[in-house]
Amino acid sequence: MLVFLENYPLMPAKLIECPRDAMQGLHNFIPTEIKVQYLNQLLEVGFDTLDFGSFVSPKAIPQLRDTTEVLAQLNLEKTRTKLLAIVANLRGAEEACKHPQIKYLGFPFSISETFQQRNTNSSIQDSLMSVEQMQNLCVKHNKELVVYISMGFGNPYGDDWNADLVAYWVQKMDAMGIRILSLSDTIGIADPKSISYIFTELIERLPHIEFGAHLHTTPNTWEEKVAAAWESGCRRFDGALKGFGGCPMATDTLTGNMPTENILSFLEEKGVESGLNLRAFEKSMGLTNLVFSQL
Repeated sequence: MLVFLENYPLMPAKLIECPRDAMQGLHNFIPTEIKVQYLNQLLEVGFDTLDFGSFVSPKAIPQLRDTTEVLAQLNLEKTRTKLLAIVANLRGAEEACKHPQIKYLGFPFSISETFQQRNTNSSIQDSLMSVEQMQNLCVKHNKELVVYISMGFGNPYGDDWNADLVAYWVQKMDAMGIRILSLSDTIGIADPKSISYIFTELIERLPHIEFGAHLHTTPNTWEEKVAAAWESGCRRFDGALKGFGGCPMATDTLTGNMPTENILSFLEEKGVESGLNLRAFEKSMGLTNLVFSQL
């Protein structure tokens, strides 16, 4: 029987580890048993949430075609970490809702029409209707929908983008009862000024919403991005160990996911307690090298 350990002390920052994001774009298939070993090790660390897999078409993301099989082998009895699965449509959400182990469903909602079509094969308006249907489904099944505002800091397609547009779509989500929204620097173009402005505006305007930062970065710009989000009141951060993964649309080949170890280093410098099992974290770092070095 699954038990969510809710009696842990609340930490001043939430760290969401995203191995799904790190793995999904790899061409070589990671064997199921290796995925299970890696995810079980991450569960020992004590992250708030583990973005572990997705319920999408195997044709779209063949790397994650074994998500259901992986889920059945995860050691969840002694972890406080909650599971998040990414979905791209209502059918995927319905499949995810069948699994009581999953706490969160994540949906990428792009405010770039071009990217929404490319990513989920639907328009923004159709995706908005999907969000409403997914939210209703989550309420029915005692789960929570996490909406990622993709292209939240700009896009490479020439589609309209500005801070007011971000706020417009965020308010649409708020009206539907969405309470966790993660702003995604999908192609790694956000700078400290834009990060600070958007987070400050939204957090002050909508304090009842938990805003997160899903930032992509180069090795030399990670700290200024994390600092800008933190100083603007953001306390939820997505990362992936060693910075593996990221968006293939990024123009800079060095752009990848925000390295979790960098976020942890930032918090330590600020004197912020992460609540992580650091011994398990170091072991996970070593296993990350082993898993991804063979691909």
